[in-house]
Amino acid sequence: MGTDAAAHAAGRERRMTTGVVVSGPASWNRIVRVEHLPEPVPHMQFALGDHETVGGTSAGKAIGLAALGRPVELFTLIGSDPDGDRLREILGRVDGLELDLVDGARTERHLNLMTPHGERVSIYLSTPDDADRPDDHRLTAAMEDAAAIVLDLSERSRRVIPDARASGRPIWTDLQDYDGKGEFHRPFLDAADVVFMNGDRIGPEPVAFLRRVVDDGARLAVCTLGPAGAVAVAAPEGAGRASEHRVDAVPVDVVDANGAGDAFLAGVLHAVLDGAGVDAALEVGAQHAASALGTAHLHPTLEPLV
Repeated sequence: MGTDAAAHAAGRERRMTTGVVVSGPASWNRIVRVEHLPEPVPHMQFALGDHETVGGTSAGKAIGLAALGRPVELFTLIGSDPDGDRLREILGRVDGLELDLVDGARTERHLNLMTPHGERVSIYLSTPDDADRPDDHRLTAAMEDAAAIVLDLSERSRRVIPDARASGRPIWTDLQDYDGKGEFHRPFLDAADVVFMNGDRIGPEPVAFLRRVVDDGARLAVCTLGPAGAVAVAAPEGAGRASEHRVDAVPVDVVDANGAGDAFLAGVLHAVLDGAGVDAALEVGAQHAASALGTAHLHPTLEPLV
């Protein structure tokens, strides 16, 4: 076997034993910082500043995993347009991140209004064409070799849930601001071994919901709580009651809250694959989230690239 072939085979073996497959959105975002979110009445408001950058929950997780040294492949849709060209070029320069791209006709684009407190309103300016297509077979094949699969909310991820389950690999999902009722989220919730979400809409105390998720078959359910940190419920090792775990947020001067939840999940996933227990993994997640909060981008990795 030649040197190049041997290196390729070694890289392939490492990805099979330690790598993560991430399926879901990547976007091009304009971030507008405002003192407070607009009232639903006609008025004028001055921005504190604005910038453009990479967005998308799956891009955030993949970048975060790559920054931790975890082999990762991102399966996403990007359009053939100027914003898509910028997005492809930047993601293609992230060390450790492999891309499998499908032409979605249009690039997903957001206008995000952000307050200094991390409150956000996302306005979707365009979304890609996420119709059923032959390219899905590449994602299905990659899942067979992954140490873990992250299925973020998207039509494509939803289509391949049966294949993800058939692979026997652990499935992680991020329900975002799930309210406990949305039907689109249900297949992800039912399939996942590990469930993440934020506490924006689930109510003031999410532990009861997290316990139901674990009782229904997940081995870990996590809810991020912004400045209050995060809470998790883990399935018992044997007989007994599921255990509750909490982690404090790491103090940091917040520049932008976009991507913090994705970095948190990436940190927890990386630590779990390295054999960490729940408490230690949550600490890694909190530290990694703090790194995202201290930059105007999804992760500090992007600062020299955007």
